[in-house]
Amino acid sequence: MSEWKFDRDAIARFRFVRSTLDVDSGEAQLVYAFDDGPELVETVRFPGAPFRLDTARRAAVERALRLLHLIAGVSYYKAAVPAHIVVEDGALDPQTEALLVEVYENGLGEFAYRNGLALRGNVRFEHAGFPGSGSGGAPALGLSSRALVAIGGGKDSLVSIEALRRAGVEQTVGWIGSSQLIAACAQRTGLPTLTIQRALAPQLFDFNQNGAYNGHIPVTAVNSAILVVAALLHDHGQVVFSNERSASYGSLIPGTGEVNHQWSKGWDFEQRFAALVKSTVASDLVYYSLLRPLSELAVARQFARSDRYDAHFSSCNRNFHILGPRPASRWCGQCPKCHFVFLALAPFMPKPRLVAIFGANLLDEPRLAPGFDALIEYRDHKPFECVGEGQESRAAFAALAASPAWREDSLVQRFAREVQPQLGEQPGLASLLPAADTHGIPEAVWAKVSEDFRA
Repeated sequence: MSEWKFDRDAIARFRFVRSTLDVDSGEAQLVYAFDDGPELVETVRFPGAPFRLDTARRAAVERALRLLHLIAGVSYYKAAVPAHIVVEDGALDPQTEALLVEVYENGLGEFAYRNGLALRGNVRFEHAGFPGSGSGGAPALGLSSRALVAIGGGKDSLVSIEALRRAGVEQTVGWIGSSQLIAACAQRTGLPTLTIQRALAPQLFDFNQNGAYNGHIPVTAVNSAILVVAALLHDHGQVVFSNERSASYGSLIPGTGEVNHQWSKGWDFEQRFAALVKSTVASDLVYYSLLRPLSELAVARQFARSDRYDAHFSSCNRNFHILGPRPASRWCGQCPKCHFVFLALAPFMPKPRLVAIFGANLLDEPRLAPGFDALIEYRDHKPFECVGEGQESRAAFAALAASPAWREDSLVQRFAREVQPQLGEQPGLASLLPAADTHGIPEAVWAKVSEDFRA
């Protein structure tokens, strides 16, 4: 038998083989394969082992692990995008299957657009049929009220952590990977921490060198599933992310329509995933985004209230690349995330403080005009990045154009002179700050943080 070689266009099947968790070591294995090729084994290491779980908790962990296996497969499926997706380790219920289709179609929306692929309407999971009705839903496990809060090193998760702290919610901050930047932010919170290690199957990097499709995946969906498993292992009844309402809106591409780089940070995914966890994993495990009611500008206003994390946080994605160069400092100053965070914070933060954080005044750099034009959707679409809506960026620029501290900076002057006269009536900054009613935050938590968010 000849040695199997990765041939993207010849691959017919992507297979979910099995998922396992060793409770003594805390190592989970997620196993996949293409056709009859070698097993692709991803490992996820959960700290705190050995885990002593009762029967109900262990069953819930197994259900959550299977959900993680199914969602994390997106990292491998995209390498070849074969016609057949085969689930070999059991049946799928309709609710789970529906979520998976959304994750693989919408979560890979930008990937499909950039690679010229048509995924929507073409993703189907082949499995052993629907399981029996069983007991009619997942049981309650008696989980604690503690919150496992995802921390990413940027302003958003830090706003959530401090809001929950002021609300008196007991919390642990958790993250996936070995980023020293995230670790420094987590340490700065002074809260208990949980670091989870995820290692992709090594063959995936070889596939990338041999013609595999590449591109953005819905990483928040994967991380959400990982933290659900961690919450069960460590007795936390809440899994909290920090995705604001702006994440639900994508980039409008002429001739294509909306493509949302951050679909798995949006409200559609949050609703579907939270409902699935409650109905199939544990009925007393709640998943939500604390910042869902807020715009990016409202989050920036909240962050600017304190300088506690000025020397520690960064939203620059170049800090988190698996491959390729990283910035010498926490902010590269060149990417859409750097541009947007600077712009969003500027209306709410003293200028010397903001310039000190970034090491430069990005709004006084004429060469950066194209990047800021994309943020305001002027001559370009919104970048494929986790940035706010175009109307938010336009409102921020308009506020700065009226500010004595900022109006002399070159890009602010250019906006006032060249762009603003073409815009017509636009929402003002103040109109974008109130919290919306659409969110999945538990009532008891919302009652404590809602007033805080209005401040």
